[in-house]
Amino acid sequence: MGLFKKNPFGHYLVLKKWLIRIFGVLTHRRYRGFNELQIEGSEIIKNLPDTNVLFVSNHQTYFADVTAMFHVFNASLSGRVDSIKNVGYIWQPKMNIYYVAAKETMRAGLLARIMAYAGAITVERTWRAKGQEVNRQVNPNDTQNIGKALNDGWVITFPQGTTKPFKPIRKGTAHIIKNHKPIVIPIVIDGFRRSFDKKGLRIKKRGILQSFQIKEPLEFDYENESIEEIVEKLEYAIEQHSSFLKVIPAEEIQVMEDLNEKRRFGY
Repeated sequence: MGLFKKNPFGHYLVLKKWLIRIFGVLTHRRYRGFNELQIEGSEIIKNLPDTNVLFVSNHQTYFADVTAMFHVFNASLSGRVDSIKNVGYIWQPKMNIYYVAAKETMRAGLLARIMAYAGAITVERTWRAKGQEVNRQVNPNDTQNIGKALNDGWVITFPQGTTKPFKPIRKGTAHIIKNHKPIVIPIVIDGFRRSFDKKGLRIKKRGILQSFQIKEPLEFDYENESIEEIVEKLEYAIEQHSSFLKVIPAEEIQVMEDLNEKRRFGY
């Protein structure tokens, strides 16, 4: 890697590599120490092409979710199946992993800005800004940047655009799938909401078993499936379709909503 080599977004790769290394070492014990990350299906990662892969996942914290994905992906690529034992895998990280994040989140403080350099594709929310409901058009530059990232590597997105469970999936993800025809890998996570604060920076509780399930690639008829059909397929894949509510006790749903409210007023 040349010392001054940049990625398509103008970030120096040597700086990005060191940021991933440092954050990887600092955060490792959050998933293997204070709490345990139970991984399933990571053998899928090794068989993926180097570019045009889209990971879709439910969302529980701002930063802990995507940090876990960096750990799992890089551990898998180094030969560890369903394990992040021995953080040495982070020394030579995959450099073309990106994640979609809200622009206002990644500008909220120095730490967020530093983390953004490690791979964030920042987008403007079309439905919410600074805690208020809004209604604005999709910024075409945001869509182009996601396409640019897919052309260069892997992209992680949380299509609900919120950490609250069972919220609707945004149609923008379906448009990206139709337009760019990536390999789409669903991921289902759990336990992060109980382990961390809403931002995913502070450990809230120890001894929590966090689960991380990687599923087989989804199959799409890119030409004939409608946006609505793709959205529904994504909802089922990441287990956020309303039908899943029927198998979750009402008391547990209420606890999740109460926790979300408490965190919302705490930040």
